[in-house]
Amino acid sequence: MEIHELVIEIKMLERRLAPLEEKYGVLSGDFYAALMAGNLVDYDAFDETRTDFSRWKGVYETWLRRKQAYTEQIKQRSVPETLRFQPAY
Repeated sequence: MEIHELVIEIKMLERRLAPLEEKYGVLSGDFYAALMAGNLVDYDAFDETRTDFSRWKGVYETWLRRKQAYTEQIKQRSVPETLRFQPAY
């Protein structure tokens, strides 16, 4: 996947994460750390949170993979080389 495609997908994933962060009042990184540490098992009893948390985990893990791919690619190329310049008409 090209860098510009990764940027588009990362931003799309962030738009999917934002409503969950706002609804539950924590950022995705903190949610994910608590989930992986087993600190959220009490919420498994509730259908809504179980569904939300499952989706949140999946979207965040995808975001992490795309962010990692972006970081690896941007290290190999300079930003000026990577910029997609399109003149405004």
